[in-house]
Amino acid sequence: MSAVIVRDGEFLAVRRARAPMQGLFTLPGGGVEAGESLTEALVREVREETGLSIEPVALAGTREVIRRDDAGLVERHFVILAFAARWIAGEPRLNEELAEARWIRPAGLRELSTTEGLAEIVAAAFDRLETASEGLP
Repeated sequence: MSAVIVRDGEFLAVRRARAPMQGLFTLPGGGVEAGESLTEALVREVREETGLSIEPVALAGTREVIRRDDAGLVERHFVILAFAARWIAGEPRLNEELAEARWIRPAGLRELSTTEGLAEIVAAAFDRLETASEGLP
């Protein structure tokens, strides 16, 4: 799972330091541990990976990634749930998984090498957050 973390009209894009997706900009996130809800896992993974506190708001979309070896055999199969989330506190810190982290506007994705479908997920997340904000007093 991953999070489009939004703060002041920008979101956090991270560049992966290692495989899979090494060198590409994507979203912070990780896996679910046994007994965790999706939102609990997302909050934990983002905190562990970036040091940020977030508030998950809504599912923004899904992606399926299948990696094959030279013979065409499946090496890895990921199903990624991407959530729209609000930034609560903290500044990104790098670790062994992240080579870079930057707050950018969605239009800034055009200048970066990203994981497939990232722009669509980011756009959907901004839409979900806008819809959620409309319901607030």
